[in-house]
Amino acid sequence: MATTDRDTLDAQLFGHETRVSYSGRAVGYALVAMRLTMGWILLQGGVTKLVTYLDGTPTNDWTAAGFLQNAIPAGNPLADTFAAMAGIPAVDMLVVWGLTLTGVGLVLGAFVRWNAFWGAVMMLIFWAASLQGGVAAGLPVAHGYVVDSHLVYAALLFGLGAFGAGRVLGVDAALEPALTERVPPLRYLLG
Repeated sequence: MATTDRDTLDAQLFGHETRVSYSGRAVGYALVAMRLTMGWILLQGGVTKLVTYLDGTPTNDWTAAGFLQNAIPAGNPLADTFAAMAGIPAVDMLVVWGLTLTGVGLVLGAFVRWNAFWGAVMMLIFWAASLQGGVAAGLPVAHGYVVDSHLVYAALLFGLGAFGAGRVLGVDAALEPALTERVPPLRYLLG
């Protein structure tokens, strides 16, 4: 007798019942691959900025100011807001440590829901910085129409958090049972 590696997902989406058949094994591999890939992208970006920030050579110091003052596309409805953030050390630290720590968390599979949420927020802010003409102009962005890599990353991070991808070959598999038994609301941050 043959066994099958098929599971079903029943969900209600936009008022409609839906049932999807899928391979649990394939989904597990896909979640680990997406978590590690996204984690590495964020970790690499954060560490690169951190190393150049701590370099000590004024010409090599990384700061968000150059981007915030010069790279926001013309017509961006938030251009003045982003320009006002240029040169604020807390903004630099939020970008550097946000990327680095979110990347570490995803690579390790630790506090994935927490990391995925804040990573998605960060990606949505980066996406907003790439808007060229604003909502009224059809949302063109610097590298596409409406959708660019930041929006794709935000959606991927949302999916990783929704699936609790840290439980699949990640630290959350051990953390979640131990911590949520003591503090039940932590289940919303783990996974």
